[in-house]
Amino acid sequence: MELRELSAVAALVLALTGALTGALTGARGSCPPYNLSDARGLGRTFDGIGGLSGGGATSRLLVNYAEPFRSQILDFLFTPGFGASLHILKVEIGGDAQSTDGTEPSHMHHEDDENYFRGYEWWLMKEAKKRNPNITLMSLPWAFPGWVGHGKNWPYDFPDITAAYVVNWILGAKQYHDLDIQYVGIWNERSYDSKYIKVLRNTLDKVGLTGVGIVAADGDWSIANSMLVDPYLTECVEAIGAHYPGTNSPEEALKTQKKLWASEDYSTFNDEVGGGCWARILNQNYVNGLMTATISWNLVASYYEDLPFSRDGLMTAEEPWSGNYVVESPIWITAHTTQFTQPGWTYLQTVGHLAQGGSYVALTDGKGNLTVVIETMTRDHSVCIRPPLPPFNVTSQNATFQLEGSFASIKELQVWRSQFNFKTKKSSFFEKLPPQKLFNGLFTIELAEDEVYTFTTITSGQKGSYPPSPPSARFPKVYKDDFNVRNPPFSEAPNFADQTGVFEYYVNMSDPGPHVFTLRQVVTERPVTWAADADQTISVVGDHQWGNLTVTCDVFMERVKTGGVFIAARVDKGGQSVRSARGVFFWVFADGTYKVTNDLAGQTVLAEGRSGTRAYGWHTLSLTVAGQYASGLLNGYPLWKNAVVLSPKSGWAAIGTASFEPAQFDNFAVVAEY
Repeated sequence: MELRELSAVAALVLALTGALTGALTGARGSCPPYNLSDARGLGRTFDGIGGLSGGGATSRLLVNYAEPFRSQILDFLFTPGFGASLHILKVEIGGDAQSTDGTEPSHMHHEDDENYFRGYEWWLMKEAKKRNPNITLMSLPWAFPGWVGHGKNWPYDFPDITAAYVVNWILGAKQYHDLDIQYVGIWNERSYDSKYIKVLRNTLDKVGLTGVGIVAADGDWSIANSMLVDPYLTECVEAIGAHYPGTNSPEEALKTQKKLWASEDYSTFNDEVGGGCWARILNQNYVNGLMTATISWNLVASYYEDLPFSRDGLMTAEEPWSGNYVVESPIWITAHTTQFTQPGWTYLQTVGHLAQGGSYVALTDGKGNLTVVIETMTRDHSVCIRPPLPPFNVTSQNATFQLEGSFASIKELQVWRSQFNFKTKKSSFFEKLPPQKLFNGLFTIELAEDEVYTFTTITSGQKGSYPPSPPSARFPKVYKDDFNVRNPPFSEAPNFADQTGVFEYYVNMSDPGPHVFTLRQVVTERPVTWAADADQTISVVGDHQWGNLTVTCDVFMERVKTGGVFIAARVDKGGQSVRSARGVFFWVFADGTYKVTNDLAGQTVLAEGRSGTRAYGWHTLSLTVAGQYASGLLNGYPLWKNAVVLSPKSGWAAIGTASFEPAQFDNFAVVAEY
């Protein structure tokens, strides 16, 4: 921040107009003007604001929305000059593993397997590109199929294999979807591997992907120390990416002279405090840490509400069955910057903190345009989920800005305002105000607490809107899926949220009967993962509030003697907590036995005995839970009854397998009560 006294001429003009006298001598106090100038050069180049789909399965339910609601959601996220107008889309390279709120399928389940149509990230990138052809695409693997690690839960012992796996995904994006991936991140949940980064750079270059930049280590800042003593590592890395940096970057990172990114940030419940968090860090990531890109985890909260980190997206779209979605405050906070800047613009050197708290940034396109974003978020109204936020004070104030250099001749700025009101709960977001007139390059603004302002020469801003989405509704109490889809648009069945393993549509060519089209669990070895995948595979569906219900499904085991499958009710946990999930689990095994357990791990046994079940034959399982009792049918006949279930009282329905093994499911049905 650079402070200068008013020039005598400017002060005289402003005094005559009455624009400054009251503002600078009133109860709000006085302060020299904040200088906005390019006369002494510019700051760092702006790389954009983005959202993150994945890490994991955070957009799972979005694909199941019917039109026009799905397209409306996408417009609020990506269409320039409409809503968030995002500059960057970062997606997960699926690794068949739990990576926060679910698993995303790999393009290579096995070393000799390649399929570039699994999952929904390809679709999402194309939809983003359709709306904004200039959007920057970035990718990052949070996990890897087990074969990449060769039996270890670590992907970098064989860096050539891991690099080829990642580069194949980038090549597939171009070959099959005409998508140019511009950046790829390095998996860094535990530590980074310098050798792998170099191998990845070489592998990219060898196949002609010299323009794909590496963001490392997509975790903390520690790689900066290595880069300072390793010139070739520095050459390989285009940007240092940190997760949840708390708006600060260390001196070592600055010394590298590389781009600094908050490559994963926010991760906060998207109420108005979440909007305040986002407003504060979008400005202060640059003011405090010179970070030129900030990417929100996550893009859109489109996963079951009772999974971890509920509603931690820029907006909420978690009810495809009703069509309901909510455009939350972070969408409009994003718009304050994204609708009036573009990647390639440059920050001014004259950015900083306001005297009574808050911050301001200014950017230019180098062609005469200027955008200034001001935020005055108080501490308690801008707390992010991480890291801890130290105390600070913000009070109402008057702020005067002096435009100099090439901006001195600007006579008018467009004004957009968001006001959080935590007392009345009647906040207003992204409201267009009358233009601000400037006198000799000066303007003064009265700033209250918890506000965001944009002053800009850009005249094309818009608060886009659609008719209200349908009312919120609970998941249908009666739900069926026979998986009979000949050409599915996505590899996953609607509304099933895989929590360990991957359940894909499958054409069973060996069965000419009623089970030609099924859902198949395809992961056959434990993946390389940082999250706590279960030892069993599981996909949940439905409503977490379901208490009394009947779940029915046809099952087909493919592993002789050792195979096992289950259906379940009242499953209480998923995501990173899936290993400790409890509920009512009805298992049958290929050795001719059955078991009923109160947990996914199979340790708390409620009933067990002989079932006569075998692999390579279809069996129909039915599980009924009513109050504190459960019973089960096998092929329409009672197999066990009156097992006592004291807890949990409610949860999702689910299907799954006893281990990482292939198995098929068909004719799934639920009849539930709340």
